[in-house]
Amino acid sequence: MTTPTSFSGLQRLIGRIPYRMAFAGGWIDQPYVSRSNPNPPGAMVVVNLEPSFYFMDRCGMGTSTRKVAAELWPDGVPSGDPADLVRILYAAENVGKRDPSGSQDMAGLLYPGVNRLDYDAGYEGGYFPVHVESNNDPQVAAWLETVIYMLPVNQRPPGYSPLGVKNLDPAWIQRLGQSGRDCFDAIVACDLAGLGASMNECMRCWEAILPHTVRHPTIAVDLMGLWEHYASTYAGAMYSGCGGGYLYVVSDRPVPGGLQVHVRLADGQERR
Repeated sequence: MTTPTSFSGLQRLIGRIPYRMAFAGGWIDQPYVSRSNPNPPGAMVVVNLEPSFYFMDRCGMGTSTRKVAAELWPDGVPSGDPADLVRILYAAENVGKRDPSGSQDMAGLLYPGVNRLDYDAGYEGGYFPVHVESNNDPQVAAWLETVIYMLPVNQRPPGYSPLGVKNLDPAWIQRLGQSGRDCFDAIVACDLAGLGASMNECMRCWEAILPHTVRHPTIAVDLMGLWEHYASTYAGAMYSGCGGGYLYVVSDRPVPGGLQVHVRLADGQERR
């Protein structure tokens, strides 16, 4: 079985900063989205990953934020409160930017384990989570590693933007924020059907709220066609980010071509 110590040679090449997966609820960390949520806070899920292989850029894996983190902390994530580290990394990435990014990338890279990020536009303008619910149970992490398969689909092409059309309908945004809460609950309960359903719901929300996340003139791949196939064939599926990236497929049986990951847990958490 692969263990974190097996990655040390590779990490000399790709760095020691973790990667992160963003699951259901993504985009609720953007204040212009959460501001329209009639029932805050809305939630999204991020999962911290050991850097066990090289993830492609422009694929929704937080790689641009990871590069900033590697410049700040070349020896890896320092000790300290993740909430404080998130603010340091957020400030470093957004210095001089007129339109700052959301904070889910920073939280996903710095909080170990599986984390639910709750966003409320009434708290610090919606730029940081009002609450983070973390799970570092080794059994939960081991289960998640067995049921998530990643299919490389499409890097975001030059000239692409997901924000050309914004349908900030409060009912859809409430559903988006609820999908993140349902996703976290399903992971903690090791509920395959619930996890797949939450991801499918998130994809419906993306298509309704920000349709260019899945359909855009610069994207030649039929993203929704692929998603519909995998979502109906397996327990559920969703893309790693806008424009495609990797397709996360939830399945209790192997998915042809699928990659699997290694969840990074908090220090002191031993895998059984």
